Amino acid sequence: MAAHPSAVVDSGARIHDCVEIGPYCVIGPEVSIGAGTRLVAHVFVDGPTDIGENNTFFPYSTIGVAPQDLKYRGERARTRIGSRNQIREFCTVHRGTKGGGSLTSIGDDNLLQAYAHVAHDCILGSHCILSHSATLGGHVTVEDYAVIGAHCGVHQFCLVGAHSYIGGFSVITQDVIPFSLVVSKREARTFGVNKVGLERRGFAKQEIQALHKVFRILTKSGLNTDQALARITDEMEDFPGLTRIREFVAKSRRGLVK
Repeated sequence: MAAHPSAVVDSGARIHDCVEIGPYCVIGPEVSIGAGTRLVAHVFVDGPTDIGENNTFFPYSTIGVAPQDLKYRGERARTRIGSRNQIREFCTVHRGTKGGGSLTSIGDDNLLQAYAHVAHDCILGSHCILSHSATLGGHVTVEDYAVIGAHCGVHQFCLVGAHSYIGGFSVITQDVIPFSLVVSKREARTFGVNKVGLERRGFAKQEIQALHKVFRILTKSGLNTDQALARITDEMEDFPGLTRIREFVAKSRRGLVK
């Protein structure tokens, strides 16, 4: 382990030999860090926290600390971070709470830009981007490949679907449909399919066109969600994207952004 002399690493921490710990970092006693991970400087990591391989934590990021939840009473809860994540300056990731499953989890290959916040009991998938100052309230689930724009706020218990894109400064109080492009001033609205993002990820032209039709019926037909899905089933053949949307609707608790 390459640790700067000014770093404070508790003897109980489990640190791989190939971890680099820069100046003035503080590592708590129940922290585990995998090979190739780098803490640039002034990084604070508290436990219980498990961090995978080849992550980079930039200065003043704070990981695994107690949540900002008045119901939290010091119960044991964890933070889990996968591999190949980039955690930029002043990011904050808080551990879980007993009432929310006792776990905050971040997957692999994510970019958390400066000042992003991941609150207690959030589940962030893989290949996601949280832009500058994006904020996830407690108990938020973000599925793979989602992009949350700068200065967005996502309300507690919301679901953000896979491959969706939330435009900057949006306020999200309901669930964001997979594949969608969502922008709001105060009330979020869906403006159609996240076409550019899907093309970049190799989605076939035919599936994107089919998703356009699904979204027209789902968000512009004037039907409620159950009626819209019934019409889609009558008019269209099934395909993976439609299956994903049906599964998402089934687990939605706060209603959909339309």
